[in-house]
Amino acid sequence: HLQPTRNPLWSPSHLTIPGGDVSLVVLMANDLAQRWVLVLTSLADGPKHGYALIKDIEQFAGVTLGPGTLYGALARLEDTGLVKALPAQKRRHPYQITAAGTAALTSQLRRDEQITRVGLARIGVQPA
Repeated sequence: HLQPTRNPLWSPSHLTIPGGDVSLVVLMANDLAQRWVLVLTSLADGPKHGYALIKDIEQFAGVTLGPGTLYGALARLEDTGLVKALPAQKRRHPYQITAAGTAALTSQLRRDEQITRVGLARIGVQPA
């Protein structure tokens, strides 16, 4: 019987494989959602509040996250320990990437880089 479980740190999937007296847990890293990667990438150069995140992501990725999408992503990232809310500054609520967030982002970007390199090579396009 394979039984999926969730890791609260950054939500990779696990499979628990019963084996008599011993159960093996196999970690299977999930890709971070694209919006999570965008938010973490923006926060990687310092804390930002919501509007600053939206503008920074528009600038470096050409993607506009709506407020609902952004704050939903921030809530999930905070729940999983990848970002933390900082004390409010007037009406602004800044967020900061955590060490776990930096590690998850680094891992995701390395996977994406490998996939990009292989994909471009397979379609005969030289990396920029």
